[in-house]
Formats: sequence, structure tokens, C-alpha cells
Amino acid sequence: MSTGYYTHPSFLMHEMGHFHPECPERLQAIEDHLISHGMDGLLDRREAPAATDAQIERVHRPEYVASLVAMSPATGYHPIDPDTLMNPHTLTAARHAAGAAVAATDAVIAGELENAFCCARPPGHHAEPDRAMGFCFFDNVAIAARHALTAHGLSRVAIVDFDVHHGNGTEAAFRDDPQVLMCSFFQHPFYPYSGTEHFAPNMSNIPLPAYSNGLAVREVVETIWLPRLNEFKPEMLFISAGFDAHREDDLGQMGLVEQDYAWITQQLVDVARAHAKGRIVSCLEGGYNLSALARSVFAHLKVLVET
Repeated sequence: MSTGYYTHPSFLMHEMGHFHPECPERLQAIEDHLISHGMDGLLDRREAPAATDAQIERVHRPEYVASLVAMSPATGYHPIDPDTLMNPHTLTAARHAAGAAVAATDAVIAGELENAFCCARPPGHHAEPDRAMGFCFFDNVAIAARHALTAHGLSRVAIVDFDVHHGNGTEAAFRDDPQVLMCSFFQHPFYPYSGTEHFAPNMSNIPLPAYSNGLAVREVVETIWLPRLNEFKPEMLFISAGFDAHREDDLGQMGLVEQDYAWITQQLVDVARAHAKGRIVSCLEGGYNLSALARSVFAHLKVLVET
């Protein structure tokens, strides 16, 4: 079996203004790097469908989805918050980003793919059940995880988030849900200034100070994440794959490099092999230095392809 790679033309049409860091050029940088380094031909490329309202509303409230439809502009931009804006193509892109994660889940569970990466935007892990924020509109990973539980009848899934920012939307979607284990590290104190209060037993979210490097992160993975994951025995793993903890990324102040992302990915592959028939769906979150993002995604995908 192969590694799926889900994308869609609408991802390049959503943009939030000149010089916004969450820009279409992020995906173009990834694509260029994969092609120039010979990875492109090793991936099973698939076009992402749009998620249905029913799939999205397993995580997000119907009135919130309706509000995004109402706010979608015919021209120009509609601001959600100072950093998060809609253009006329945003809602379509967000539906396809969520749909990528759902379709990847279906294909991996069906055995068509060993694992999959959703090269999608807008990202998702800050989107709460009733609020868009932090560049995010729909929580793609949360929608996929809930789909695996509801549509496919899985009993236990794990979500691992290695973005530099806490995945507040994902935590809000699954706090106290015994079917879901969430493991993450994140820079703290830092946007969205959450993840350190109201601890839930199914959350293993570890705050780290600015300038933490790969050695500190590997210690968290080895001593906290892996014991929790192996005890939980997930039937499928989902990854919120943010690469903005890279030392070259100006939107965070952590010190990871490509080899750290490859190492983390290998640990998750080993957990998936032990408990989940190798089943992994990974979704792009942050990563805003174009060169570092492209190199890090390549390192992440190289491990997934070689499983």
C-alpha cells in the first residue's frame, strides 16, 4: 500500500491579504520541494472532496456553520478576527480541507492506503465548535477523528499535535471524551494562551518554554506521549502536523529541525504499527517559513512513505 496525498485547487484560492503568513505560497513551496527531491512520484495523489454539513457538524455547531455561510463575502474580505479573514473562496477551501481529512480516513480504514497526508489549507486546530480563530475555520483533524468513531465504529483514536501553538479547538472538541486521547506539546505562554488549565484525563498537552529544542521535545515524546499512547492502544492515529516549531519559523520561538520531525513521525509510525494496523492520517497545520516548511514536510512524508 501507498501513502495518500490529498489536495485541491481551492486551497490556492483562499488568501487573507498580501503578506499574510498563512498564504497559498505555503502549498506551492511544499509541492516544488517534493518534485525537486523526487518524492512526487512516490505519493498516491488524490483530489479532496468537500466535506458535507453532516460531517462538519459532528464537531461544529450548525448555527456556527450557517454563520460562516452568511459571512462569506462576494468580493474582498470579511474579518473574523484581526488575523483571520474570509475571501470569496475561503468557505469552499475550508470544506475541501475538512473533506480531505475525511476522505483520507475512509481510504486508510478501507485499506486502500497505508497512511495519508492532507496538504490542505486553511488549517484547523484552532477552530472551536462555535468559533473561527487563528487562521482556522473547521477543525479538519477533529472532523476526521469523529468520522472514524462515528461512521466507521472505531472505539479509540489518538490525535497528536506538534504545532508550536496549542490546538485549543481540538481540545474543545474532545475534552473528557474517553474514546479520544490527545497528545501535544506547545510553546507557552503563547497564542492562543490555553492548554494549561482545566486538565482532562484524556489530554496529554505539554507546555514548553520558548527556545525549547529537539532534545526537550524528544524527552516529552519518550517519557510522556509514548507511554500514554501505548497504554491507550489507539485503533487509528491522527496528526495535526504543524511545522512552525522549526527554529527558522518567525511565528514561534522553538528550536526544532527537520530531523526532529522525522524522529517524531517514526515514533508515531511505530505506535500505529503496534496498535492501529499502521493507520495514520496527517493534516497540515502551521509552518510559515517557506523553506523550513517544505523541508520539514518532506522529512515527515519520507517516513510515512517508507513504512
